[in-house]
Amino acid sequence: MAFRLYTYWRSSAAYRVRIALALKGLDYESVPKHLLRDGGEQRKPDYLALNPQGLIPALADDGFVIPQSLAICEYLEEIHPEPQLLPGSARDRATVRGMAMVVACDTHPLNNLPIMGYLRREFGADDAAVNRWVAHWIDRGFAALERWVGSMPGAPVEVGRQRLCFGNAPTLADVCLVPQMYNARRFSVDVTPYPRLVAICAHLEGLPAFQSARPESQPDAEGK
Repeated sequence: MAFRLYTYWRSSAAYRVRIALALKGLDYESVPKHLLRDGGEQRKPDYLALNPQGLIPALADDGFVIPQSLAICEYLEEIHPEPQLLPGSARDRATVRGMAMVVACDTHPLNNLPIMGYLRREFGADDAAVNRWVAHWIDRGFAALERWVGSMPGAPVEVGRQRLCFGNAPTLADVCLVPQMYNARRFSVDVTPYPRLVAICAHLEGLPAFQSARPESQPDAEGK
């Protein structure tokens, strides 16, 4: 039985999982859940029965359902270890996980749809204020990650030549970075202060696995 991915075309967390599946060459059935239609299809009882948190994505593997994008990626890594998303040594794996968490734990959660909705409802934030909030947290995360990837052994002196966050093949850090860069551009965040991250994304976005996972390439994409 193929994997079933409960997804939404513009969800950056689902985007991560699509990249991981594509990098590993794994087929899956896309099951879109529109995050805005009818109050949010992810909040309907049928989906809550699968994922009580009511968030996208979730991955079903022969009836076993995994929520949370990083948990899904690590599950895929364990059952389909090649090609590796996490490097060989414990220290290198910790480095890559840390880079991924800069995005997945400290940046993205502060600028996703529920947070922006709460800012508008509870604090009367207008679009300009919400956009400033989004830019602040993306800038904070990207500034840290820019320094971190530049400090890695083998990182090129010329920042525009950097191709990956870590090592010689895409890792979980890259899987998380590309969707966050997509979000930054969607909200018109100035990314020029982060030339290493921009160069990494420019390289990765040209790879087939990353291209197939792009929001605009999904069957439920709007505005095609």
